[in-house]
Amino acid sequence: MEGVAADASVAEEDDGSDGAEVLCLMRVGRNSDWLRLFDNTEVSIGRGVDVTHQLLSPSCPLMISRLHCTFKQRDDGQWTVTDKKSLNGVWVNGNRIPAEETHQLRLGDSIRLGVPISGTKVEFDYILVQRPLKDITLCLAKGHRDGAKAAHVSKKPKRKLPVDEVEPSTSKPKLYRHSSADKSFAKSCPLSPVKHQHRLGHTEPEKTGPGRRVEEADHPPNGPSDPCDLDNLQMYSQNILLLREQVDDTRRQVASLEGQPQQADPRREEQVRELQGQLESLRAIMHRMETREKSFSETKRKLEAEKTQQQEELLKKQLEGALQEQKKVIDELSLSRQGFEEILLAKNKELEVTKEEKEKARAQKEEVVTQVTEVLENELQCIICSELFIEAVILNCAHSFCCHCIKQWRKKKDECPICRQAIQSQTRCLALDNCIDSMVENLSLDMKARRETLVTERKGESRRLRSGDGNPRRRQQPEQRERRQQPEQRERQQHGVNRQQPELRGLRGHRQ
Repeated sequence: MEGVAADASVAEEDDGSDGAEVLCLMRVGRNSDWLRLFDNTEVSIGRGVDVTHQLLSPSCPLMISRLHCTFKQRDDGQWTVTDKKSLNGVWVNGNRIPAEETHQLRLGDSIRLGVPISGTKVEFDYILVQRPLKDITLCLAKGHRDGAKAAHVSKKPKRKLPVDEVEPSTSKPKLYRHSSADKSFAKSCPLSPVKHQHRLGHTEPEKTGPGRRVEEADHPPNGPSDPCDLDNLQMYSQNILLLREQVDDTRRQVASLEGQPQQADPRREEQVRELQGQLESLRAIMHRMETREKSFSETKRKLEAEKTQQQEELLKKQLEGALQEQKKVIDELSLSRQGFEEILLAKNKELEVTKEEKEKARAQKEEVVTQVTEVLENELQCIICSELFIEAVILNCAHSFCCHCIKQWRKKKDECPICRQAIQSQTRCLALDNCIDSMVENLSLDMKARRETLVTERKGESRRLRSGDGNPRRRQQPEQRERRQQPEQRERQQHGVNRQQPELRGLRGHRQ
């Protein structure tokens, strides 16, 4: 890890100035947490402790493998990516690349680490870009921004010492990148047993490394009742996993020191005591973290129960309000129904009254029609043809006959058929014709049709008679024509009387 950091520092020194363009993985949707790719350096990414860029997922801790993938620059300057048998794979432009096979990258390629969870987007989504270093310094990971600044402050050559001459360092351990969905913070890199022995040669003037970081995590700024801290419950769970790894690492270091030959070396005994003290401290911190996690879980459960209860109460209130509104609507509908029923009863009464009046009017009309029919049968019939007057005429004796009938009668006798007075004059009566026509309009359709037929026949006979009177031969033989026409006329008149009487009786009986 220190070698990688040193190479990164050298690469940053080789940039020369902030105006140099560098390759980096731009985080999609964020202006931070960008990952720089150092030239001539193999860049490794994973959740392990010995990688260039460490990625930790708060939603799914195992989304990123310990060594997920590596980026390497070839001799021709092209960058490649290799999937190190990761669980969830490396996706380039939407396609998963095979494991342990190098895949050439181009500027603008989409690189996704892991897969989406439950319909959400991929958490670690990057795009390969090339930008000036001065433009992306604030966007890079925190550790690499500090490293870039340090590279410009001091560019003195470093002198390497043999392992035997290396003195224990009192400075803080190097920090590696830790990124999550919400926060970015640094933590110390675990040391190998040999390096750890050298670093524990002196007592620590202040707490460094995992102890201080865990204590900071153990004392959050807000209490467990803060809803914002409940959202970070997964982060504390992951911190517990990291603490367990550190406890195991410290336990292995203690075991390795205890397994070495015993020598009268007070420094080694002090190192063992310090390691044991750190182990106990880490165990105590882990116990406190577990207790706090349980407290957070219980608080979260209570808050969820309260939230569920509040939602139930809200739904209950909404249901009660809906029921009240429904009751109001039902009451309004009941009132409207009562009003409609009253209106319907009033309309029914009006309808009954109207029916009664209509029945009375129809009865009166039938009575009038009956009276009219009786008047027509008794007073307005021609005694010669037994039909209603057709072109009625009045004689000097005040008796009325059809014009055609009286003409035919006067050919035989020139006296009134009723009173036997001599016929001195005959006058056309238009008022009587109009009265008969008005009365016929109130009769049935059959009666009106029969009336029209009779009128047409009479007019035709009148025209034939007028045309016959103009012939000299026919004027010479009037008596013969009268003798021929008299039987036919009697038969027709008798047939008309016989045919009209049943219809009039049937009409009278129907109206009664």
